[in-house]
Amino acid sequence: MLVACLLFSFMNAGAYAIGLVDPGLPSTVVSFIRLCSNLLILMIPALISRKAIRLFGDVRPSLWLRGLFGSTALMLSFAAIALIGPGESAFLTASSGVFVILLGPLVLGQKNSVWVWLAIIGAFSGVCLLFDIHDSHNLLGQSMALLAGLLSALAYLMVARAGRSNSPQTVIFYFCLVGLILHALYFANFGYRLPGSLESWGLLGLVGVCGSGAQHYMTRAYQSAPAALVSSVGYLAPVLSLTWSIVLFEQVPGQTALLGAALILLFGVLLPFLR
Repeated sequence: MLVACLLFSFMNAGAYAIGLVDPGLPSTVVSFIRLCSNLLILMIPALISRKAIRLFGDVRPSLWLRGLFGSTALMLSFAAIALIGPGESAFLTASSGVFVILLGPLVLGQKNSVWVWLAIIGAFSGVCLLFDIHDSHNLLGQSMALLAGLLSALAYLMVARAGRSNSPQTVIFYFCLVGLILHALYFANFGYRLPGSLESWGLLGLVGVCGSGAQHYMTRAYQSAPAALVSSVGYLAPVLSLTWSIVLFEQVPGQTALLGAALILLFGVLLPFLR
């Protein structure tokens, strides 16, 4: 999970850097390349072993919903990174862990204790502190990042259902498949533009490889260790993204935003253990 967090932070930093190098490049092109990289890494071994048909699994609805929620969250998160930077967007998207526990009683029939509900309130207090209602540019990006967190949580809850009878490769395959369909529909309606320089292509390759590697190691982590521990360690990713945002792009958050990020980090780490 530590490796996954490092790769996710590189992915976020690369996605923001692309916007600086090639300002007119749509964020959907970045997320499209990210999905294509993931699909290639998944499909090549399956084709070589002649087991590609197994990637379709049992075709249950939760697989398609996982793909829909997860790929939409990916598109929104890259759009948010372009607008508000990798640090702040990563903390808002990391609210997915809080949303999972908030929605658990409704979707999975789980029960939350009083301490869990208090921690959820604490985490969302941090989310509120991150929002800048006086800057419409920031507000749009922050709303996209928070919505990406909610959709990611719904995707994880669908994984909890689909993963009972399907392999991790199948779950990731539907994420890529539905994501490519959504991107094709978007490009058909709004058009697209390819990167205009080798530097842009290089950064796109970095985003694709790091994102795919991060997803692989995160999946392995959840297979190998207790979910509460892995989930808590996962909050290193937004911390690293914020670090790159400050060091590489000189985006220093205000005191209120830092306090909000600290609350999300504190209660986000505590929640899995309280649950």
